[in-house]
Amino acid sequence: MLKLDKLPDRTPVKISITVMPDLAHTLADYAAIYARTYGEKAEVPDLIPAMLESFLASDRAFAKARKEQAGEG
Repeated sequence: MLKLDKLPDRTPVKISITVMPDLAHTLADYAAIYARTYGEKAEVPDLIPAMLESFLASDRAFAKARKEQAGEG
């Protein structure tokens, strides 16, 4: 048996969302500030997955509830 487990499924899943105009403008502003900060343009659809990952990783209540849910199974 190898020490490294089999890699998980890494096939991207496309999710479409609709946002309100205010959020669309905010996301566009974020992308513009990102480009100025890092000197590299990034489109909003490319930033959203990283934003969601960061948000979920920082939500302690979610992590605790998810861990408790996993213990139930």
